[in-house]
Amino acid sequence: MSFADLGLSDELLRAVGESGYDTPTPIQRQAIPSVLMGRDLIGIAQTGTGKTASFVLPMIDILAQGRSRARMPRSLILEPTRELAAQVAENFEKYGKHHKLSMALLIGGVSMGDQQKALEKGVDVLIATPGRLMDLFGRGKILLTGCGLLVIDEADRMLDMGFIPDIEEICTKLPATRQTLLFSATMPPPIKKLADKFLSNPKAIEVSRPATANTSIDQRLVRTDSRKKKDAIVDLLRAGDVKTAIIFSNRKTTVRELATSLKRRGFASGQIHGDMEQPERLKELDRFKTGEINILVASDVAARGLDIKGVSHVFNYDVPWHPDDYVHRIGRTGRAGATGVAITLATSEDAEHLDAIEKLTGMKIPAMEGAAAKAAPEPKGGRAERKEKAEPKRRGGKRAQSEDAPAAAREEPRREESRRSREEPRRAREDRDSREPALVDEGWNGPVPSFLGTGFGH
Repeated sequence: MSFADLGLSDELLRAVGESGYDTPTPIQRQAIPSVLMGRDLIGIAQTGTGKTASFVLPMIDILAQGRSRARMPRSLILEPTRELAAQVAENFEKYGKHHKLSMALLIGGVSMGDQQKALEKGVDVLIATPGRLMDLFGRGKILLTGCGLLVIDEADRMLDMGFIPDIEEICTKLPATRQTLLFSATMPPPIKKLADKFLSNPKAIEVSRPATANTSIDQRLVRTDSRKKKDAIVDLLRAGDVKTAIIFSNRKTTVRELATSLKRRGFASGQIHGDMEQPERLKELDRFKTGEINILVASDVAARGLDIKGVSHVFNYDVPWHPDDYVHRIGRTGRAGATGVAITLATSEDAEHLDAIEKLTGMKIPAMEGAAAKAAPEPKGGRAERKEKAEPKRRGGKRAQSEDAPAAAREEPRREESRRSREEPRRAREDRDSREPALVDEGWNGPVPSFLGTGFGH
């Protein structure tokens, strides 16, 4: 099946072809005809399946008929973060270049005055984060009574970020007779309740089992210990087949240290984490997309939703503490039909987290073979086996200690246990802190990318 079989216009097919695509993904094949027919839709799809184009393409053709009016957008797309909203805007600019449609992007960090001017001219497509939209609505700068098409994207992440009450309020301000499309990686009860309340007889599409890792990704495990991690990652990066890579760490401090260390060793590396201001994050992402750097060290603030084309490898420098994060991290590679490699560095302390990941994904991550895997080897036995090997055997009910073993060696396990007890609270705090910046709508006074304008295709 080709895009021409889906009922799209010739102008749109030309733009799709010029973008280098000729075959629709499964969700695009199922969603586009239903959206063109005006049906409500629930799309359950993991990241990297071509979900964004499955609603952007038919929307462009639907909106080609009609005219926009001041302060009354004809369609609304809700995104949980500025980065995701900006990516959807890029898609509209790319695929809508042969149409005369206007667009506005309502996100924090961009001048509210410029956004109000765009709304005053009238827009066909409004792409917004819930917070900024509610802010402008409360100021009387926008009316939603003319909006005939609503897209709620990344609904499960909206839930995680506490946006569901805002979305419910926004839905009540839209016309009752409208078309609503809801996309989510999973369907927890609050999202199902939202869909039941605001969608009318929706068509349900599910292109993969929720929370399942992409099968086009070759997943591997490298066993190491914390002291040899940097050497292990360097050996893996120098293995020869790494074109572009994202390296994920659990802590912002580790992201900074690792990015600096890799740069010292001659790698073209950058970093993105929660302590960076929005212009810095966008600049680093742009450097990575344009090929100025080919290695990006990141915290989980960058793990969800970012669509960076052509990432050949994802490395988990740290095993993620939450199994869902593993799925979202490795989903940065193997996107839109391509294949990718995801390699996870694991220490003996990661056994429980690995078990949780393998339970969620329904597969055991195979241990990596070859020279790269030997960079920092560790016994392959299970947790109990490792404990038994590390612990001296008992004789006569008492633990035997080698008389020539240094006192420091005998003291090491106690010191390690004490360190872990101190580390866990700090780890929890850093984990929390690394997530918070994605939720905060901090100001951004940097340059505005070209696609954030009010129109395209003129």
